[in-house]
Amino acid sequence: MGQQKAFTFKGNGRAGRHGWLRLTPAYSVNTVAQLLCAATPSDRILDPFSGTGTTPLVCATMGLSGHAVDINPFLVWLGNLKLTRFRHGTTEDLPAAASALQAKALRTEASANHWRPSIHQIEKWWDQPTLRRLASIYAQIERAGHPGAHLRNLLKLAFCRAMINSANVSFGHQSMSFRRGGQHEGLFSPPDPGALFVDAARGIADSLLEPLLREDCRVLAGDARRLEDCLPGKDYTIVITSPPYPNRMSYIRELRPYMYWLGFLTNGREAGELDWQAIGGTWGCATSQLNSWQPRNASIPYKGFERIVAEINAVSPLLGNYVRKYFEDMQAHLASLRKVLASGAHCYYVIGNSKFYDTLLPTEKIFAALLESLKFKEVGVHTLRKRTSKKELYEYVVEAVSP
Repeated sequence: MGQQKAFTFKGNGRAGRHGWLRLTPAYSVNTVAQLLCAATPSDRILDPFSGTGTTPLVCATMGLSGHAVDINPFLVWLGNLKLTRFRHGTTEDLPAAASALQAKALRTEASANHWRPSIHQIEKWWDQPTLRRLASIYAQIERAGHPGAHLRNLLKLAFCRAMINSANVSFGHQSMSFRRGGQHEGLFSPPDPGALFVDAARGIADSLLEPLLREDCRVLAGDARRLEDCLPGKDYTIVITSPPYPNRMSYIRELRPYMYWLGFLTNGREAGELDWQAIGGTWGCATSQLNSWQPRNASIPYKGFERIVAEINAVSPLLGNYVRKYFEDMQAHLASLRKVLASGAHCYYVIGNSKFYDTLLPTEKIFAALLESLKFKEVGVHTLRKRTSKKELYEYVVEAVSP
């Protein structure tokens, strides 16, 4: 079985609004569409880990009702922007506005000391000419007198694409990394951010032609461990989601440049605190908090779980704590999920296993055991794809029916 790129984030790259920003942990529109093939307009779909909003956007394009939840305010903003029905004329207004702002940014770039975000070692991300151009463009977006927040938000989205495409980063692996050598040694010549900004606006404008058949799809801010506190109802009939995998990949790490530029983060402490609030986060100060975290007296109902944690703990107590906390959080999530589901709701979790040193973490089997302990019925595990070159790592769909 190959990696089947159509079922990864790479399957979203050319899929209209799904491809607006590249977030490597995002799962594929193709996966969601297949799982929803039997859904009807009477179904209410829920994604408790929204990420980039893939599930509710598929719902909106298929004429289905879909809600999603995310703890990250930037992802809530991005998801709801994707779900917006824009007024007639935005497809022409957006490229025109971007071109006008770019021209003004060029005229004012040298004469103003524009704000730039407090990203640690920002010079690793952009050289000084690129950073100066980006700061000038963003200042013009903030000062623009265009009516309506939607157009301004689309301009910020175009800026995000220009910003990341002119950064000294590579997406050759699953997560974002800095290019070797970098700009400072002349090995990377960044493209003009202004041209990227205008091109991004044109591409986004073209994707706005994609029809959204439902207006009630949206992303809500909330904690997946307390879904009853943020959702408007308790009658969801289908759950399709892909929670963070227990592999220490941090959404905050991937999202930092967007969140700093758009004002969702102002310093590293905020980034670490937000990652600590999320499930599976260990970025920045979240690591020190994980070191001192004490488990609840919760029993994870999977035979062999204590042995697995003990093996990981013998090599790294930090990672032993990480694995235990991850599944305690997931146990709390699934208990909360039961409170918002209709009887007989079908649930689909796209998850991946992990390996810590020589210990394989069978995430899919532990998920199945958690669901069974909470009286979910018809629990099953199906292999979706091979994830990496490591022979043990796969992605699975764990499905169940609510009691």
